[in-house]
Amino acid sequence: MNIIVGLGNPTREYENTRHNIGFMAIDALAEKYNISVLDCKHKALIGKGVIGGNKVVLVKPLTYMNLSGEAVRAVIDYYKADAESELIVIYDDVSLDVGQLRIRKKGSAGGHNGIKNIIAHLGHDVFMRIKIGVGEKPKGYDLADYVLGHFSKDELGVMKESLEKVDGAVNLMMAGEVDKAMNDYNKKPGKEENG
Repeated sequence: MNIIVGLGNPTREYENTRHNIGFMAIDALAEKYNISVLDCKHKALIGKGVIGGNKVVLVKPLTYMNLSGEAVRAVIDYYKADAESELIVIYDDVSLDVGQLRIRKKGSAGGHNGIKNIIAHLGHDVFMRIKIGVGEKPKGYDLADYVLGHFSKDELGVMKESLEKVDGAVNLMMAGEVDKAMNDYNKKPGKEENG
């Protein structure tokens, strides 16, 4: 069972903000594969379905970003999933250009509080992740204000393309081809991609 978690904050005021790109990714996958993510369990909204022949649980934690680990731990425990090989976490990254993907097999939180909390709850940092660039905060901006701000119209267009790439990356990662996913998707947007 693959657990795909998108990080974000619940409630309407956070919808479509940079920090909620993980939720947007889950919504895009749910829509494409006709999975309803409306069950309220394990401190999260979850939905079960099939993506690329793999059974998946799509997860949107309802704990607010800084406590994401509570929901992730609860879901992992309930489904007896192996965090190292069956968990994929999708979240925002301010050090990447808007729409740029960065796939990793493990690593530190890099200052991201949601990931920090997941690592604390799992007791290790070995789990697959897809970071989606939301752009660097402009000079003089407060980081919290920036990530809780909304995308511009142009940025939303770029993000839509990025979310389609997330789908491709997720399929490769679930098929055990994380290295291929990294090779295919860890590049700056706008560069010509073959295939």
